[in-house]
Amino acid sequence: MQKIKSSAEYKTWDEGKVEEPAQSLNREQAAALRQQNQSFSPWVVLAGQAAVGAVVALAAWLLTGQQNIGWSALYGALAVVLPGALFARGLLSKVTLMNPAAAVTGFFVWEMVKIGLVLAMLFAAPKLVADLSWPAMLVGLVVTMKAVWLVIWVETQAQPKSKNLNGI
Repeated sequence: MQKIKSSAEYKTWDEGKVEEPAQSLNREQAAALRQQNQSFSPWVVLAGQAAVGAVVALAAWLLTGQQNIGWSALYGALAVVLPGALFARGLLSKVTLMNPAAAVTGFFVWEMVKIGLVLAMLFAAPKLVADLSWPAMLVGLVVTMKAVWLVIWVETQAQPKSKNLNGI
């Protein structure tokens, strides 16, 4: 039978190291840190997605010369932007911002609402868009979904960089 070692027999990874106490930031250091690590508004991301979706729809219409292709691509973009806007609105409501438990619950509830709305929009597409082109709609949907990375990249390039955090 194998003997179980006592906790005193194990060496810890930080044995012999002395940890320095955390330093408080002054006002300027905190402002510089906030400026360096800015968050993005979901409304900016949604506006960027809507713009990309509109460009894809216009390009589809101009490249094919068929109006129904443009409308199909635009509907695909709307199937991303409208549920995303509803999700953002739900997450930024006063109830979900009041306590962490409500925020976690709200996230799952609003995510389910968003998925349900996307599915409803996709099922309703043949009735709402005349001569629906499924490939054009899917291109509009996927490109608009993936535009988040483009919007984040553009936003990070537009923000001024703070090179010095004053001694942090």
